[in-house]
Amino acid sequence: MTSQTKPIDLYYFPTPNGKKISVMLEELGVPYTVHHVHIGRGDQFKPEFLAISPNNRIPAIVDPEGPDGEPISIFESGAILQYLGDKFGRFYPADVRKRTEVNQWLMWQMGGFGPMLGQNHHFVQYAPEKIPYAIDRYVNETRRLYRVLNTQLEGRNYICGEFSIADIACIGWALGHERQNVDIAEFPNVRDWIARMQARPGVAAGLAVKGEESKPLREDDDAKKVLFGQR
Repeated sequence: MTSQTKPIDLYYFPTPNGKKISVMLEELGVPYTVHHVHIGRGDQFKPEFLAISPNNRIPAIVDPEGPDGEPISIFESGAILQYLGDKFGRFYPADVRKRTEVNQWLMWQMGGFGPMLGQNHHFVQYAPEKIPYAIDRYVNETRRLYRVLNTQLEGRNYICGEFSIADIACIGWALGHERQNVDIAEFPNVRDWIARMQARPGVAAGLAVKGEESKPLREDDDAKKVLFGQR
């Protein structure tokens, strides 16, 4: 199994997408350093962060021990999960059939059980004007996605049978069910899966990571060296 000598730099804010990577790193048990990217203050638009994440979104990582021993920066949570799963050979099956199933559910989360729940959050919780059409649209789609997940979890402990990056991708979003106007009792398989996930020490530790206690971007960060061709 691949080991990690130097900490992986995680550029983070405690959102469902950010928590995907803190959970993954905790489950892997590899060293990492959290760098706080305060999206409410616009840190994501700073040049030093755009060096790592050109789409100005968290999370992102810089692995100082990337391919061939050289640093690599990666943005987009799904791509980060795949990279870490590949590097450390855990939670991302090598078997083609099993990996394809995990990829399907990872893409399902990235394309639906994330963006649609995010729109739900916006129109239900934050929009200055409450628009019934938008609220109904995104709450109904959220409930549909929970039904899909509930069906997939029938007879399974985890989304693809064994614990994988598909579960890691989904848990942070599922924990917001109350704010999404979802009665989790209607989806008992999802409810039980949430409890199962929260009982895992690595998941619990990753979900508990705070942003405000982390370190700011440094002048000598590997991310800048990657951007400007110094490393």
